[in-house]
Amino acid sequence: MVNKRRTWTVDNGVEVLGKQSNDKINGKENGKLTEMLESLLLRNDAVSKTGNKLEISSFQSLSALLWRAITRARKLPSTKTTTFRMAVNVRHRLSPKLDPEYFGNAIQSVPTFATAGEVLSRDIRWSADQLNQSVAAHQDGKIRDTVADWEANPRCFPLGNPDGASVTMGSSPRFPMYDNDFGWGKPVAVRSGRANKFDGKISAFPGRDGNGSVDLEVVLAPETMAGIETDGEFMRYVSKK
Repeated sequence: MVNKRRTWTVDNGVEVLGKQSNDKINGKENGKLTEMLESLLLRNDAVSKTGNKLEISSFQSLSALLWRAITRARKLPSTKTTTFRMAVNVRHRLSPKLDPEYFGNAIQSVPTFATAGEVLSRDIRWSADQLNQSVAAHQDGKIRDTVADWEANPRCFPLGNPDGASVTMGSSPRFPMYDNDFGWGKPVAVRSGRANKFDGKISAFPGRDGNGSVDLEVVLAPETMAGIETDGEFMRYVSKK
């Protein structure tokens, strides 16, 4: 089966949770995405189990939107376990911390698990909170356990989507891709090529137009791609390239 790849731009800073942006987006100082998601995600009950107000990043909220849309398009059984993997920078999570400029491999893949039924029956806040909890819990102890496990059993990281229910987020809109000028002016586009692509692989880059937008490369099976392109919740926030 040949997977299909699409590129979308998520508009308005991807501030799905209404988190403040440094950009002035469409004349809105705080870069809030839309009133619909604000009402879903910013109600008084959007708090953690400890009673603290959730601090969920815009990237995690974008990932939650994708997790839901792809799971819905795959039409998985409600009991099927789905996985959303995010690459996490561990430099500041170790104790003592690594230097921010440390050049070695300091990235680990952090999975979040939930059944398809849980992802689709709960609102987007719930999915975003699951991702947030997984990342927040990935601190010194878990990082060192992961390294120790690999040292005891060296292996290559398995690429792909063997169970048909996984999503893997790669790259980050934090990387200033469009700041690279080799004398030809601002880049026209950023693309990642065909390497390491499989059903469920997503690559995120800063949007060329700025204003907090994010460009997404999404690789999906043909029938899943057709489904996500007609997904009302997802397509409400993106524009095709």
